[in-house]
Amino acid sequence: MAVDGTMIPIIALLIVPVTAIGFPLARAFARRMEQGHSAPRIPSDVSARLERMEQAIDSIAVEVERISEGQRFTTKLLSERSAGVIPSSDASPPRG
Repeated sequence: MAVDGTMIPIIALLIVPVTAIGFPLARAFARRMEQGHSAPRIPSDVSARLERMEQAIDSIAVEVERISEGQRFTTKLLSERSAGVIPSSDASPPRG
């Protein structure tokens, strides 16, 4: 497409307002994007509450682990106890 002599000044005059409006908009958009990547601010009372919740959850996890260890120990004792007992059907003396 050939550009004639009248299109050049029209394009030049259109580029100026587009640049004058577009450049500040692009800067504002870039600033908003940069601020969006920063971590959101958490109030101190919420942060303290989350810390207490984390400690409580950790202590609950330790207690559950202790309970499960006790359960495994009890299960092991019961299985060893039942393995040491000879069932009465196999305990009959041999005939001879």
